[in-house]
Amino acid sequence: MRTLQRWLEYIERQHPQSIALGLDRIVPVLARLSASLACPVVSVGGTNGKGSVCAMLESMLRAAGYRVGLYSSPHLLRFNERVRLDGREASDIELCDAFAAVERARGATPLTYFEFGTLAAGWLFARSELDAVVLEVGLGGRLDAVNAFDADCAVLTSVAIDHVEYLGASRDAIGREKAGIFRRGRPAVIADPRPPASVLEVAAALGAQVLLIERDFGYTSQNGQWRYWGPPGQRSGLAHPALRGAIQLRNAAAALCALDTLRDRLPLTMQEVRLGLAQVVLPGRFQVLPGRPRVILDVAHNPEAARTLAASLAASGFAPETIAVCGMLRDKDIDGVLREVAPYVTRWHLASLPGTRGATASELASVLQAGGVRVPFVQHSSPAQAFAAARESAHENDKIIIFGSFLTVGDVMAYLEAARGGATSHG
Repeated sequence: MRTLQRWLEYIERQHPQSIALGLDRIVPVLARLSASLACPVVSVGGTNGKGSVCAMLESMLRAAGYRVGLYSSPHLLRFNERVRLDGREASDIELCDAFAAVERARGATPLTYFEFGTLAAGWLFARSELDAVVLEVGLGGRLDAVNAFDADCAVLTSVAIDHVEYLGASRDAIGREKAGIFRRGRPAVIADPRPPASVLEVAAALGAQVLLIERDFGYTSQNGQWRYWGPPGQRSGLAHPALRGAIQLRNAAAALCALDTLRDRLPLTMQEVRLGLAQVVLPGRFQVLPGRPRVILDVAHNPEAARTLAASLAASGFAPETIAVCGMLRDKDIDGVLREVAPYVTRWHLASLPGTRGATASELASVLQAGGVRVPFVQHSSPAQAFAAARESAHENDKIIIFGSFLTVGDVMAYLEAARGGATSHG
C-alpha cells in the first residue's frame, strides 16, 4: 500500500467494530512495536476542552524551544492533522511507514482504526527526537488506546454526559472511566470545578497526586488580563489565550498546572508562557473566520459544549441575525444541544450527515419543532450545501454559526478551502 488513502481504507476494515474499547489488543502489539517514549508524556482526557488544553500545551512548550509530539483526534480535513511532530503535521510517507510498522507488529491481532492510528503515532514519536509528547484521549480513558502509554502527568478537563452507550449514563459512571488515565504517584490535574465523587475515588485508589482546580490551582480574570496560581506560586499579567471563549481560561490554567508539575524537566519562563498562549491555534473551537458576514466554526456536539458555545455567542456582540448551520450524529443528545443554542438563533439551515450514525436534516427539524422553536428553518443534504445557502441569505452584519459535529465543521472547511483554491486560513 503506497498511499495514505489506501492505508486508511485498509485499517478501517481490520476490526468488525469501529469502536471497541479495551487494552487487551493494543498493549501486546505496543510491546512488540518498540515504541516506548523516553521524554515526558502528558495525557489529556475529558468530555470537552481536551483539544484546547493539548493545543496550549504544545504551543507553550514549542515557544520555549522544545520539540513536541502531539496526538489528537478526530481530524477535520486530513488524517495527518492527528499526528504533529515539532509543530508540523506528519507527512503521508511518515504515516505510511508507521502503519507498515504497526502491521508487522500486530500479527493476527485485529486492531480498530483508532488503535492503528494511536500505535502509528507512538511509533513516529519514539523515532523522533522529541522533548515532550502530548496525547489526547479518544473516548473515555481507562480503556482508551491512548491509555496504553504511561503518562508522567494526566489532565482531566471536564466530565459531562456523552458517549453514554460506552461510558454510562451518569457523570459518576463517566468520571470513573475518565479517571482511569491517572497513574500511581504521578500528578492528576483535575480542571472540572465539580468533579463527580468517582473521579476522586479512582484517584485515591490509584494513589495519584491530585491537583484540584480552585483548591490546588486556579485563575482570576482581571482588566483584560488574567492571573494563574498553582503549585510553585502565581503568574500575573497574562494575556488571554488566542482561543476565544471564557472557558479557555480554565483550560489554560489546567495546561499551566500540568507544566508546573513537569517544571524540573521542562522549565518555562513567563515570556515563553505568554508567547505560547498568544500563538495557540485550534481550528473549529469558536473559530471566527476573517471577513463578513462573520462566520464562526465550532465542533460543539454535546450539551456542555453547546452551553459554552451559547455563552460565547452571547458575549460576541450584536448581529441583526444569527444563522445556524447544524448537522449532528444520531447517537448524540440532539435535543440537549439544540436547546442550548436555540435562544440565540434567528434562522436555521439543517444538514444531513452521511453514514449510519448521521442524523438527517428532517430528524433535526423534528427535534426543533418538538422543542417549540418557531424561527424559520431549511433542510439540506449536506453541511456544505447548508452553509452555501446560509451565506447566500446573510447580510454583512449577520453571524453564521456552524456547529454540531466535527463532520459538519470539516465539510464546511473543505468547501471553503476548495472555494479559496486550497489556501486555508485560521481566524
